[in-house]
Parts: sequence; C-alpha cells; structure tokens
Amino acid sequence: MRDYDEVTAFLGEWGPFQRLIFFLLSASIIPNGFNGMSAVFLVGTPEHRCRVPDSANLSSAWRNHSIPLRLQDGREVPHNCRRYRLATLANFSALGLVPGRDVNLTQLEQESCLDGWEFSQDVYLSTIVTEWNLVCEDDWKTPLTTSLFFVGVLFGSFVSGQLSDRFGRKCILFTTMAVQTGFSFLQIFSTSWEMFTVLFLIVGMGQISNYVVAFILGTEILGKSVRIIFSTLGVCTFFAVGYMLLPLFAYFIRDWRMLLLALTVPGVLCVPLWWFIPESPRWLISQGRFKEAEDIIKKAAEMNSITTPEMIFDPVELQELKPLKQQKVFILDLFSTRNIAIITIMSLLLWMLTSVGYFALSLNTPNLHGDAYLNCFLSALIEIPAYITAWLLLRTLPRRYIIAGVLFMGGGVLLLIQVVPADYYVLSIGLAMLGKYGITSAFSMLYVFTAELYPTLVRNMAVGITSMASRVGSIVAPYFVYLGAYNRILPYIVMGSLTVLIGIITLFFPESFGTTLPETFEQMQKVKGFRSRKKTSESMETEENSKVQITAF
Repeated sequence: MRDYDEVTAFLGEWGPFQRLIFFLLSASIIPNGFNGMSAVFLVGTPEHRCRVPDSANLSSAWRNHSIPLRLQDGREVPHNCRRYRLATLANFSALGLVPGRDVNLTQLEQESCLDGWEFSQDVYLSTIVTEWNLVCEDDWKTPLTTSLFFVGVLFGSFVSGQLSDRFGRKCILFTTMAVQTGFSFLQIFSTSWEMFTVLFLIVGMGQISNYVVAFILGTEILGKSVRIIFSTLGVCTFFAVGYMLLPLFAYFIRDWRMLLLALTVPGVLCVPLWWFIPESPRWLISQGRFKEAEDIIKKAAEMNSITTPEMIFDPVELQELKPLKQQKVFILDLFSTRNIAIITIMSLLLWMLTSVGYFALSLNTPNLHGDAYLNCFLSALIEIPAYITAWLLLRTLPRRYIIAGVLFMGGGVLLLIQVVPADYYVLSIGLAMLGKYGITSAFSMLYVFTAELYPTLVRNMAVGITSMASRVGSIVAPYFVYLGAYNRILPYIVMGSLTVLIGIITLFFPESFGTTLPETFEQMQKVKGFRSRKKTSESMETEENSKVQITAF
C-alpha cells in the first residue's frame, strides 16, 4: 500500500498551492509572536514613588525631601514604597525648619504609601501595574500575571493536539485563533487584576494551540522537502516577525487598553484565511472521508496546473487503510532502564533550563539600560539569525556538541555582564543579545535532538513530556526577572550559571547525528560514561528518511 506522499507525488513539492499554504500558515503565526510576549509592555512597571497629596501643607523644600533615599546598584535613589511621616513633616514645615540643616532626615519616622503612588509616564502612559497599583506589597502579582499566561500555554499544549485529532486541523486552528483574539479583546474591559489574569490565562491557551495546530497542518499538507524549512524558517521566523511588531505597536500606543485593542486587529484580519486554507487531507483520510480529501487534492492540482490522475486512491488501498495496532506505552517506559531514565531526566532539565533562559531574557528587556522599545525589538530581531544558524548547524554537525557549544556561548556572555561597568550599558545590551542568540539557537534544536534519541514507540511521548518541561520553565521565568528588583545583574548571574551547567550536562548525552532512528529501546544509544555496547553495522547506516523535522515552540 502506498503512503500519502507517494499518492500525492504528482502535485510536486513547491507549486503555487504549496507556496500559498506555506505563507498563509506562516502568516497566521504572526499574532502568536506579539501575544506571546505582550506581557513585556502590558505588565511593565514604571518608576514610581509615594504620592504626597496637596492637602499635606508642606513647603516646597519639605515636599522635595518627603521621600527617603535607598541604595540601589551602588547609588542612592528615592524609595519606591516608603515616605517620611507626613504629619511630622507638616509640623516641621509650619515651624520653618529646613530639611537636612535643622532636621536629620535619617532619624525621621517613615510610613507606607497611604495615599497611593505617582508613576512616571516617560516610558508608559499606563499599564496594568499603574491601573491596579501592583507595586510594593502587591508587586508579587506582576510576575504571577505572566506566569499564569504560561500556565495557560501549558494547558493549551495538553489539549490542542487531542482536539485537532478529533475535530480536524482547520476547525481547531480557526477556533483557537478566535479564542486568542476574542479573549484579548475582552481583556480591554477588565475591571480588576483578577479578571485580567483569568482572561490572560485563556489567551495563553489559545496562543499555543493556534501555533501547534498551524504547525501540524503545514507539515501534513506540505511535501517532505518543504516541511523542515516550514517548521524552522517558516513558523519560527514569522513568530519572530510578530515579536518584532510588538515594540512597534507599543511605541506608538502607550496605553495598555488601546495597545490590546491594536493587537487584536491582526487576529481579525486572519478570518479571510478560512476560505484559502484547506483541511488536512491526511486527517480526512484518517477519518474515512476520502471524497473530501480527493477534492482538496484535485483543487491543488488545478492550482498547480497539473493533470489529476483518473484514480487518486485505489479502492483496494482504501479497504486496507485501517489503523495499525500499536503496543501500548506509558510514561513510566521513559524510566524503564537506568540508561533511558538518565536520558529522560537530562532531557527534562535541558528543556526546562533552556526555556527559562529564553523567556527570562525576552521578558527582561524593559530592565535593560536604554530604550525599552528598541531593546525589545533587538531581542526579537536576534532570533532570526539564531534560527538560521540552528538550521545550518543541524544539517552538518553532531547534535550534542553544537547544542552544548551555543549554550556555553550564551551562558558565558551572560556571566560577563557582571564585570561590565554600569556606564558601558551598550556593551551590556550587546552581551545580553548575544546570550539570547545562543540560547534561542539551542532552544530551536531541542525538538530534533530529542526526537532522534528515542525509539519510535515512545518518540511522540518523549517529545511531549520534555516540551512540557519547557512550559514549566516559562512559568518560573518571570521570577528570574523579578530578581532584578534586588540587584540588576543577579538575573544574568543565575541564568548564565544555569545555562553553562546545562551545557555541560548536554555533553553526556549520546550522539544521534548520522545514525538510524531507533525503533526499539535496545537500539537507543548509551549515555556517555556508560560502557558502550557493540554497535552493529545496521546501526551505523545513515538514512535520509531518518531526518526529523525541526521546530521551536
């Protein structure tokens, strides 16, 4: 019996139909880019200090000295969450005393910001932080907001594949687009932080589901030679394009509600794609809907100006097309032997810590010196050469060495930031972007590396479990950024150290480059440091068909 690629080989690989599908599905990923990173500006925390009301009856001198100073990064700055007791200052002001000369300010009693805060509007006109005063005692809500978005991403990862398997790729693709766009629109009308956060979690579910289903649909419609390019330079690059559009929107629209409204517009523009993107013929065949699959293939042939064979599916093949019985596997099979368990544990750590580095660096751009919008744009722009580099390296070089190499580079330059003088902020930004480049390159290689390590029986499960670990990493990443409130370079020290550590661990993985994909647990390579089993001549053969698609979620 012929497989689907053989049946549709007459369509060619890169005709007008394939080009249309490639660019439309890639374009549908653009809203994912700015929705995935929108928290950078929606949850931004501007400079702030305690409000001193006009009714305090303070002289200009005492009003200017009403906020105590604190030491931050080696210099004194006004305190964000404390002020001197206003009743005491009013008495001193009434007596005509001069602050600093007649009164020792360090001995004055302090109080919290009882009248709220004054927020700087130099960077943002408003964010959810200024809307609901998410500072000082409530500053823990800021990283939690972003973490709950990624909790939604985790939930969406669970259900997206199952829903698309049951209801079809096209239907779920546009349903999740509607969820992402619709609930982003509803966030505009949030009346509380709790309401905003719940809606943000649902947006996260739609965001990742849209991404995953678009990827599945593209790989099922496009031919073998185009799939790898689609899953790297297509999906990932267009995600980066959406990411680059985010700071452009945010620069001109600095109110968080209006920014959300603007970010929903591209999602609405994707509605006409319904009439151009077909259902996956592979899925239709799996559901026994052969006539619909044939109609799509015939339309593709017509678009490509190719004559359709009189019979696309042989009746005998249709009768033989039954689901293959497969041995049941369980998650514990990934820990069934010492070797497999070590590979699985190392894979979980590799995915989680790489994800922490990627998302923490992306979310930390407003805390860099200089313009927050330019820094965010550069953080997105650096991803494009990172994806291209990963694609080129994976074609020719051993996996564990190139992944470890870019992790060492990324982690090493992050550790160097601590020795850069504070005045050399351009150098610090350059090192941060170089670190983002290395970690993004590594992140985009993990799918192919993991898929090559595990046998066919548990390959999908292994990739699913390890990619879930990356979701856990994204959930904790905002708290690495939160460390910057205590020390500017602390996040880079922690991220750099963990990245170098996981780079060292990567060297202990078995090498999968140039080997046949394992079919059984016995054919899996051994962890470095274990006694190597004798390799058969069969295991040393290389197969062109064993190449695995590359993608980065």
